[in-house]
Amino acid sequence: MAGGGVAPLGVKKERAAQYKGRVTPYVVMACVIAAVGGSIFGYDIGISGGVTSMDPFLEKFFPAVYRKKNSSSQNNYCKYDNQGLAAFTSSLYIAGLVASLAASPVTKNYGRKVSILCGGISFLVGATLNAAAQNLAMLLLGRIMLGVGIGFGNQAVPLYLSEMAPAHLRGALNMMFQLATTLGIFIANMINYGTQHHPWGWRLSLGLAIIPALLMTIGGSFLPETPNSLIEQGKIEEGRRILEKIRGTSDVEAEFQDMVEASELANSIKHPFRNICERRNLPQLAMAIFMPAFQILGGINSILFYAPILFQSMGFGGSASLYSSVLTGAVLCGSTLISIATVDKLGRRKLLISGGIQMIICQVIVAIILGTKLGTDKELSKDFSIAVVLVFCLFVLAFGWSWGPLGWTVPSEIFALETRSSGQSITVTVNLFFTFVIAQAFLALLCSFKFGIFLFFAGWIVIMTVFVYFFVPETNGVPIEEMVLLWRKHWFWKRVMPDEVLDVESSQNGNGLKD
Repeated sequence: MAGGGVAPLGVKKERAAQYKGRVTPYVVMACVIAAVGGSIFGYDIGISGGVTSMDPFLEKFFPAVYRKKNSSSQNNYCKYDNQGLAAFTSSLYIAGLVASLAASPVTKNYGRKVSILCGGISFLVGATLNAAAQNLAMLLLGRIMLGVGIGFGNQAVPLYLSEMAPAHLRGALNMMFQLATTLGIFIANMINYGTQHHPWGWRLSLGLAIIPALLMTIGGSFLPETPNSLIEQGKIEEGRRILEKIRGTSDVEAEFQDMVEASELANSIKHPFRNICERRNLPQLAMAIFMPAFQILGGINSILFYAPILFQSMGFGGSASLYSSVLTGAVLCGSTLISIATVDKLGRRKLLISGGIQMIICQVIVAIILGTKLGTDKELSKDFSIAVVLVFCLFVLAFGWSWGPLGWTVPSEIFALETRSSGQSITVTVNLFFTFVIAQAFLALLCSFKFGIFLFFAGWIVIMTVFVYFFVPETNGVPIEEMVLLWRKHWFWKRVMPDEVLDVESSQNGNGLKD
């Protein structure tokens, strides 16, 4: 590749001020259709906890849990402690972890659209198997296929949204994925609430996942490929045509040139996973590992997965527990709208730090209430039950405007084109790994730690809030193909970057990057 020492950078100088275009209906519609992939992820998170608290489902597949649940002598915190039941929830995420790694070369070589379609088809198969399940093996096979769908969808959709969106609105449009996820959770909770008293209700709850899968598959077939991906595949003219269409102008030379320079480097990289471990990519690699890990270790999925079970463990009745789950799902959906409205005005860092502080306070309050008022064989009074639900809602509210959407947005927007697909695979893999760990371990941890489980999560939120304060730069408004130039301006990461990269960057465009 021409350029000698410039080669590692891909994009050779900042051109953000020269970017032209506007938000077109075409790009908004494409982002809305793509974001439906998030509703699949959210629907499964919401549906799992409700179904695993339904007596007909437990009686058919997990009779030991059914008997324990209805035993009056059972410890409040240990009613649902069963590794088989946990495996029902967690098997999906270990399958998604493997699938996300397989999705990386597909997304890079064949495009984001192909991976989105693969995800939709796999989810269709999984939803059908789950709705028709006659035994535990069939049920788990369906969960594995759902996991494959989530692995492909979560790998491709955030990338698609980041690449299609103009720089100044990338945060808001990227968060369409999280909004769809929260809508999926809310809808799943509503469906569980409506089906809980029917002996076949669990089949309907699981089977209705076919609807978002169909939307993702059919809608995905009409999506345009991103210009970044087309140019990376060598389809230069088609990439420019799509870029002009989504920006609403033919004056796209600056953005187009950034994409071409990025694709030249991307196509010179034969081993992207090996390349991403090079020193110059360590800042992005750190974000791809820590952001999704912290997103899960804050404890949100334990609440979303097991909200009905958690509330029943506190003494709520079956209907009341599902109703409380509906409430927290609605709050999560609404708070995502707050994030969409503010992320490109306030920036990523302010939302992450403020959300983290509120989440810490909420986890500590819940631990104090449960530690002093619940015990192992008592029920919460009505007043304290209401207080716990309200604090959970405040926790979910903070997560919904901060770590929920931004745990996906920040990693999806920071990678150079040559490592973008592999970087997103790492993000999804880490997210699903910790999701699997929490899903598998939470019921046992709840039984062992009791109210202390919430202090455990609070400790992790303290760590991740400190991490953002010191190590996460503000990415708001930085064009995606110029994100590689951001790291040398950061107080810590510029010390990590290789000297040759810093020398080349500092000499680019005269005064473009001087401190």
